[in-house]
Amino acid sequence: MTDAVDCDVLVVGLGPVGAVLAALLAQQGVRVIAIDRDKEVYPLPRAAHFDHEIMRIFQQLGIAAEVAAHARVAPAYEFRNAAGEVLLRFDQAGQDGPSGWPPSFMFNQPGMEQAVRARLATFPNAQIRLERCFESFAEVEGGLLAALSGPAGWETVHARFIVGCDGARSAVREACGIALFDYAFDEPWLVIDAVPLPGARVPDVCLQICDPARPTTCVLMGPGRHRWEFMLKPGETPAQVLDDAFIRDLLAAWDCADTVEVVRKVVYRFHGLVAESWRSGRVLIAGDAAHQMPPFAGQGMCSGLRDAANLSWKLAAVLAGADDAILDTYQTEREPHVRGLIELAIAMGRLVCMSDPAAAAVRDAGLLAQRAAGTSAVPPLAPASFAAGFLLAGSPAAGSPMPQPRRGERRLDDVLGDGAWLIARGAPPRSRRLDGVPLTAISLGDEGLADFADVLSNWLDRQASEAVLVRPDRCVFGCGDPDALLAAFAAQLRGT
Repeated sequence: MTDAVDCDVLVVGLGPVGAVLAALLAQQGVRVIAIDRDKEVYPLPRAAHFDHEIMRIFQQLGIAAEVAAHARVAPAYEFRNAAGEVLLRFDQAGQDGPSGWPPSFMFNQPGMEQAVRARLATFPNAQIRLERCFESFAEVEGGLLAALSGPAGWETVHARFIVGCDGARSAVREACGIALFDYAFDEPWLVIDAVPLPGARVPDVCLQICDPARPTTCVLMGPGRHRWEFMLKPGETPAQVLDDAFIRDLLAAWDCADTVEVVRKVVYRFHGLVAESWRSGRVLIAGDAAHQMPPFAGQGMCSGLRDAANLSWKLAAVLAGADDAILDTYQTEREPHVRGLIELAIAMGRLVCMSDPAAAAVRDAGLLAQRAAGTSAVPPLAPASFAAGFLLAGSPAAGSPMPQPRRGERRLDDVLGDGAWLIARGAPPRSRRLDGVPLTAISLGDEGLADFADVLSNWLDRQASEAVLVRPDRCVFGCGDPDALLAAFAAQLRGT
């Protein structure tokens, strides 16, 4: 690797996705320059929810405790009709998700972003350049030359790769000429963020009010914060619904017009979009630049952070000598996940946004009957396993997330660390690198796994396997014979 370039990866956009991607890359030794058009972290919350898989990513970065200070375990999530009857209820309180953390968290985004940026700033191989706008790029020998504008004028960055994490209006996506697939779901909603004052009585669960007169969402945010979302009626304009008196009338129906302080009000259009291509040579996109979804499943930011985890280890491997064709598995793996969640969120949105009273009555009757019979079809929010990509096709558990057992506050990932893992019943090969990917090979009998050996052994029993090879993003590459797993993993890295 030559020093002729300024960095290995230029990350455009330092929202949650860009900051996490840059930090994950830097943690793997990749030289990163991360830019953002703004001088500071946006001071008000936007995303509201993340799940156990995302907390596992924060754990990998060593900032789980810092993020937890700005989050709280999510309470139940109820869909109610206009009469207050519960149509659907999501409730996993009191148990860990498969990733070794509570299933869901509600959080304050600015605090979380500050924690990620603070971690990114600790890496000597990472630079943060603020008040920089990506303008264009050109292919040059050894990579790409990006043109940036900023307070001091124009500057260029010579990078091996560029990743656009620059949001829904991505300049990087536009520069690549990448089109968007539109799910034709477009609903305008008023979003109100508020801080309850002492004595305020606000709901203690997250709610979707399926009222055809005005579909409404009310959710807990990070500690000490609440959010309301109100669907606009036909003919209502953003200027009209953003008026303070209009907002006060909406909150009065919740008996809190005088007991909360409104800190943010904005009209969003909820829609579903997916970029047709997530890679153009040495340029890739992630997060909202690649996909956008309605908020009803709480998986928009989660999906972007899964992009970052998936892409970061593959970029690091390519930069260390692996075949760059493995970057094509990024979209192969992530796009079906994203589409499944978008389609789920749209289905939930159509359920909520039903404005015809007769149709809503039929919906309510059906869901209430299912609930009374104990047959409510609560859809899974977790993505399905990968069907194809960087995995051992046909192998047990291939493409699924590797569970993380926990004993007290001790979790498996903290024991085994970064990189790929080979966990075997017998003595595995010694730890080594596989074409640029660090590998930890360990036996179930190793004393370091004593707290987790029974859980891991039972998991391997269910796969009828002697070993499991886990990718750096904690996705199962495959199960089977340890030597065969290593050989297959290395062959895919080499592109053979």
